[in-house]
Amino acid sequence: MNIALLLGGTSPERHVSMASGRGIAAALVDAGHTVTLFDPARGDAARISQEELELPGETSPTHEELHRYSNSAYIAAIQQIPQDVDIVFLALHGAPGEDGTVQSLLELRGLPYTGSRVLASALAMDKAMTKRMLESESIQTPRWFQMARGEATPEILRALVDQHTAWPVVVKPNDGGSTVGMTIVEDESGLYAAYELACEYAETALFEEFIEGRELTVAILGDESLPVVEISPKSGFYDYKSKYTAGQTEYYCPADLPRALEEEVRELARRSHVALGCTGYSRVDFRLSTENVPYCLEVNTLPGMTATSLVPKAAAAAGMSFPALCERIIELALSAQPMAQ
Repeated sequence: MNIALLLGGTSPERHVSMASGRGIAAALVDAGHTVTLFDPARGDAARISQEELELPGETSPTHEELHRYSNSAYIAAIQQIPQDVDIVFLALHGAPGEDGTVQSLLELRGLPYTGSRVLASALAMDKAMTKRMLESESIQTPRWFQMARGEATPEILRALVDQHTAWPVVVKPNDGGSTVGMTIVEDESGLYAAYELACEYAETALFEEFIEGRELTVAILGDESLPVVEISPKSGFYDYKSKYTAGQTEYYCPADLPRALEEEVRELARRSHVALGCTGYSRVDFRLSTENVPYCLEVNTLPGMTATSLVPKAAAAAGMSFPALCERIIELALSAQPMAQ
């Protein structure tokens, strides 16, 4: 097949996306496909080579680096994709590649693409909307509230934490990923600074009850859940460095869980995927409390596909190689309902 692979972009997850795309491209080429890379942040010059990829370090890209690019470049970049490609493989992470915007542009061009459609992508990118959808399906999620940029004072935030989440509280951008801009706040002294940091990356900050316990994730592929992965960062906090630096985190797959609990978590993941209308594949993240109660945190519609990423680990535990996983994602996309031409 002739495959256009979109990677990079303008979000703080730009470098992670390029790492995902590099791995996907290698797997698809090994499987006999023709793969062309496109970085939509570059507009008319979107087509790039492997040598031009910028891969993750210990920190995410700086604001200065990202400000070199404009989201308006995506329109020109999507126009550079040949009409005769068989499919567009999306390796983008974060907005506007994962929130339905790029998906809309591809649908306007009539190009098939991997992952969820427009509405599910938009819902899943918005963490507060995700929580509302989960709650509507009686899927337990940590207590929370949100606050828009510029609308809070330290006193307002302290009162809301006392009322809704208690301490410690997790503060993060409402529509970000890879823990960029996220802080775990132990007391009121760091609360407002955490809010300001989150608002550097999003219009709205999400405040979430911290669940003491274990970090779990479940990949959904088609209609099936893959084995549960447990994440154990050596630093104790699964931050950007822990996620994308080899050796910083230990992973256990399948996770060491009682059979009934494993089945419960996998079913909750499947239900969360369905609640948001996701298609193809996704990854659903959980905290498992010390009382073995699973709390769904979020659903990722374009999860990472790097060497340290979680979906490939789960697929491997299910007996599926990385190239086979990438081809299955394509099969699921092509078997979905036809795009408007």
